[in-house]
Amino acid sequence: MTGCIDPTREAMAAFRDLPADQPIAMINLLRFRETATYPADHPNHAAALTGAEAYAAYGRAAAGPFARSGGSQIWLGRPELTLIGPADEIWHLAFIVRYETAQAFMTMIRDPEYQLAVVHRQAAVADSRLIRCNPREPGSGFGEG
Repeated sequence: MTGCIDPTREAMAAFRDLPADQPIAMINLLRFRETATYPADHPNHAAALTGAEAYAAYGRAAAGPFARSGGSQIWLGRPELTLIGPADEIWHLAFIVRYETAQAFMTMIRDPEYQLAVVHRQAAVADSRLIRCNPREPGSGFGEG
């Protein structure tokens, strides 16, 4: 089974239809390949990197565009157990990133330096989820805010 690695055109169109001038938070869930799969013409093709190592390379390569976009990682964790949801959806990494506006996220992914970095993410990831959220101030209980 092929996992979800890149957004579809339809998903990106829906993203662009939402307000671009408001803050967003992006929930990221990642499952890595055992061995990264770089294209045959990429310098890392024969390097036998793990998916986690390739994802770390993505993080380093995308750091400049991420910083220029004003993005900030606000939470990071290693999932241990899914209590509610498909048991076969095992995730190796979960994190939440905040952007001041959805437009800042779009500017980042259009950045030529970022676009070069994406090859590492594509080599690293077996499956992923990227969920756009409208951040709210938390209340004192569940679901409030």
